[in-house]
Amino acid sequence: MAQRRFRLAKIFLAVVAAVIVLPALMVLLYRVVAPPATPLMLLRGGKISYDWVPLPRMAPALARSVLTAEDESFCTHHGFDQAAIQKALDQYLDDDDRETLRGGSTISQQTAKNVFLWPDRTWLRKGLETWMTLYVEALWPKPRIMEVYLNVVEWAPGVYGAEAAARHHFHKSAAALSPHEAALLAAVLPNPRKWNASDPGPYVRARSETLQARATRVGGLASCLKL
Repeated sequence: MAQRRFRLAKIFLAVVAAVIVLPALMVLLYRVVAPPATPLMLLRGGKISYDWVPLPRMAPALARSVLTAEDESFCTHHGFDQAAIQKALDQYLDDDDRETLRGGSTISQQTAKNVFLWPDRTWLRKGLETWMTLYVEALWPKPRIMEVYLNVVEWAPGVYGAEAAARHHFHKSAAALSPHEAALLAAVLPNPRKWNASDPGPYVRARSETLQARATRVGGLASCLKL
């Protein structure tokens, strides 16, 4: 009986470590260390362009444009946008094909997914994304979340992060991006493998103009970033 209890205790502690401790340690590590790669980079393979730069070495217009495009409540939510989640759930319930859940992700959720998880839309992955987002929001300050997101997000096939994207599309550093160029990069984020920031079609041009105008008025919405 004592040996059985000991084995059960070991199993319990292993589960606690796997579910609670290890994710916390991983998130704490990446609070101070740049991720060397992401699961998406490894899965896609091929030639990768990925150059990490801190947030202060990016043009402030980039973070403002991305916040405006992807998650205007970034500075006020705690990882989740309830209105966006409800909208995504309503769309899921109205869809005949209910195998995937689309939309509703904040920048915090996208960061958790990009850094720690694989790219698909299954309920399992969304559940793990929610779990990791709780850790990211609890253990990283908002500027760090934005910094990591801007450094690991894909901006063209094989091009990850703001610095690589700026050099790939505009032949300059992320620090030198103009507000117009920053808005073009933000405009393609929903589908960077289809849309091109340096060769935009009518939709991307129109969207970038809207984002650029909104980014100049973002004001308090970006207060947590201290840009």
